[in-house]
Amino acid sequence: MTKSAEAFAERIGGVLNDGAIALMLSLGHRTRLFDSLATLPPSRSEAIAAAAGLDERYVREWLAAMVTGGILDFDPKTQTYSLPEDHARCLTRDGDLGNLAVYAQFLPMAGAVQEEILARFRDGKGLSYAEYPCFHAIMAEDSAQTVVAQLFESVLPLADGLTARLEAGIDVLDAGCGSGRALLAMAERYPQSRFTGYDLSAEAIDTAKAAGRQAGLDNLHVAVRDLSHFDEEEGYDLVTSFDAVHDQRDPANLIRRLHRALRPGSLYLMQDVAGSARLENNRDFPMAAYLYTVSTFHCMPVSLGQGGQGLGTMWGWETAEALLQQAGFSEIKRHILEHDPMNVWFVSEKG
Repeated sequence: MTKSAEAFAERIGGVLNDGAIALMLSLGHRTRLFDSLATLPPSRSEAIAAAAGLDERYVREWLAAMVTGGILDFDPKTQTYSLPEDHARCLTRDGDLGNLAVYAQFLPMAGAVQEEILARFRDGKGLSYAEYPCFHAIMAEDSAQTVVAQLFESVLPLADGLTARLEAGIDVLDAGCGSGRALLAMAERYPQSRFTGYDLSAEAIDTAKAAGRQAGLDNLHVAVRDLSHFDEEEGYDLVTSFDAVHDQRDPANLIRRLHRALRPGSLYLMQDVAGSARLENNRDFPMAAYLYTVSTFHCMPVSLGQGGQGLGTMWGWETAEALLQQAGFSEIKRHILEHDPMNVWFVSEKG
């Protein structure tokens, strides 16, 4: 065996090991074991299981995977486990570096639809949102830290004067609002403005409606709607879409429709993945292989399932910018936030 073959075999072994760790990260997030560990001193498995309200034997096996995976510390003398503070910063719900364990949940979700995806490799068809377990719950968590957490300090200020207009009162549409985390946050923050949200998923809209009722918001309206048939004219002063365009049936058509829905001089704020349309440019893009995998298992199939083009997660900022230009936006500004290299934010004005 050549040295290069040996080295590659070792690398693949590492990939498999890391994949197993990723599944355990998902379990640690879903069971809140990371959150529990962050509040505990070095503890034995019995105390950790009790704090999390879980079965000790399962917790002990999970702890072993996390220790051998380099996630947790273990003291063999006292038989205690601990989550280092620096690790908690990106693995807990309060982590100041963002909770990366949220994204580990995509892997078991992908496994749940693997047989369907194998069939789609043969017939070229797609899947529907309803075939993905817990998808909207995962996306709501993603939205909470990717969009909502930076919405008021970093995102809305990208457009000069937008915050003042929202405070005074304008009409806002969130196209592809999902469970409505960003929309609800804006509706609460700006009671003088009126907020509408549309999404294809009844499950997501039901969640958004319930949250709106609980918050007592009377400036919020959400509804199930297929945006491929969206046809409103000059009804909004701001349209937003957060990680929602690339998996639509026809992104170009949607952007044209959203342009038509805006009043002259109004804004379209669009967030999407900041990867390039050119594969060679994505070799060093953060988590590129993960994003192409998410695309294969979700974003591309749900677009194809609607009879769409299946552009995929990594459709590219160049594609997005070109579609904004073709739709007729007169001024398009592209932003990458310093602390978030994975996402691109477009602020586009209707002339």
